[in-house]
Amino acid sequence: MTASKFDMVTILGPTASGKTEVAVNLALKLGGEVISADSRQIYRGMDLGTGKDIEEYCVNGVNVPHHLIDIAEAGYQYNVFEFQRDFLKVYQAIKEKGSFPVMCGGSGMYLEAILKGYRLIQVPVNEERRMELQLLTLEELTEILKRYKTINNTSDTENKKRALRAIEIEEHCVAHPETDLSFPAIKSLIVGVKYDRDSRRKRITSRLQQRLDNGMIDEVKNLLNKGLKPEDLTYYGLEYKYLTLYITGELSYDEMFNGLNTAIHQFAKRQMTWFRKMEREGFEIRWLDGYQSTREKIDKIITWLNN
Repeated sequence: MTASKFDMVTILGPTASGKTEVAVNLALKLGGEVISADSRQIYRGMDLGTGKDIEEYCVNGVNVPHHLIDIAEAGYQYNVFEFQRDFLKVYQAIKEKGSFPVMCGGSGMYLEAILKGYRLIQVPVNEERRMELQLLTLEELTEILKRYKTINNTSDTENKKRALRAIEIEEHCVAHPETDLSFPAIKSLIVGVKYDRDSRRKRITSRLQQRLDNGMIDEVKNLLNKGLKPEDLTYYGLEYKYLTLYITGELSYDEMFNGLNTAIHQFAKRQMTWFRKMEREGFEIRWLDGYQSTREKIDKIITWLNN
């Protein structure tokens, strides 16, 4: 089955919304492949703590191809620039072989980096120039930025820090005209999966208990035994922060569980806030009720693809 109107489908949603199951079954239906847009699932050895759910990529004995999972060693600090670069390689390879890409994730910055179509580049910090610009007001910085481009993305001038970085990037590009800023325009159907607040909370708590029962504490112990420092593990998210505090004796089990459970609820709330921001900025997200059956969800997405 092909979808000529769209280049890709994006499945997004907060943690514990069941978006991976939807993405995998949709990819299977379309003869497609899943591209993960999760900022933590790229790390090897971080499975339960990141909610990787690798078993979901096998449906009725069929392994659905998936990408950008387990591509970096724990301890490395992967960034959005690298994600864009790696996404493009995978996306183009999928297209070249006539398959259909399904992007799936809950990391708002990673999703927007693709859906907005802007190209992030690795521009070094210019400390001397920054010292000069720091003396200016936000209004003055905005005027400097206008010399380089038409400001369509208001986030560039949201505050002085963002404006400084935007100017730094533009001036780097002027000094280095060979910089490649091209990014393909990808027309994606964007589908969200969500539950009502009480149901989401119950699913998060149940999922956390399940991951703990399945060995999430041992996973963190193994990472520490491999040489990762406790303070470094906090970079990789809430689970690793709280479990490290428990393992090192700074929290009791109950303190760890209750604190982590509350923090994940707050994180899911922030994810939904990000998705609403995307809608205000012009992205059309078509929402599915999490309580629909998988088949109903897939049928609905297929209808949206074809209309």
